[in-house]
Amino acid sequence: MPRVFVTGGTGYVGQRLVRALLERGYEVRVLTRRESASRVPPRAYAAIGNALDATSFEHELAPGDTIVHLVGTPHPSPAKAAEFQRVDLPSIQASVAAAIHSTAAHLIYVSVAHPAPIMAAYIAVRSEGEAAIAAAGLTATVLRPWYVLGPGHWWPLALLPVYALARLLPPTRAGAARLGLVWIGQMVQALVRAVEEPPPAGSVRVVDVPGIRAARLRPR
Repeated sequence: MPRVFVTGGTGYVGQRLVRALLERGYEVRVLTRRESASRVPPRAYAAIGNALDATSFEHELAPGDTIVHLVGTPHPSPAKAAEFQRVDLPSIQASVAAAIHSTAAHLIYVSVAHPAPIMAAYIAVRSEGEAAIAAAGLTATVLRPWYVLGPGHWWPLALLPVYALARLLPPTRAGAARLGLVWIGQMVQALVRAVEEPPPAGSVRVVDVPGIRAARLRPR
């Protein structure tokens, strides 16, 4: 099995993904700042580095590794446009550079569903990240959730009646599917499935909200 290198592995999605990969027998390396190393799940290797600087962690990668890029501004909102430019964009650019340097086999990037009528700055930065991956010619999987429900992330449940109505109306049906909500367990399963089933070499596969919801893990 390929080694898996996770950026953002101490975060909301990252910790759950790292544990799921370890349970399935993967060797997992988690990029972390020294002061956050204690948050790396047990049995995973803490790779000390700066997610915004490829030269600080590219030596931790080996040819054939899979990189899962999860770094991003927590609880994104329109008020955090400057943070997206400071953290989200340079971090994926650094992961792309490290993937090229190390000849990684597969880069998995959590982007965002689009187009959408809100969060323009966030979507623009994530789209730039997708463009950087494509321009590098990497083998990649891009997942496009809209909002991932889970502990501490429940408020969109109040929008479920709005989603139900939107799914009934032909003009809004496609948007409701593209911008739908996914559960944290569905997100983790989709990420693990992406690790285990990479796309053809040199291609970029996009997994949207319906695809994330439909992902199922196969027995090992």
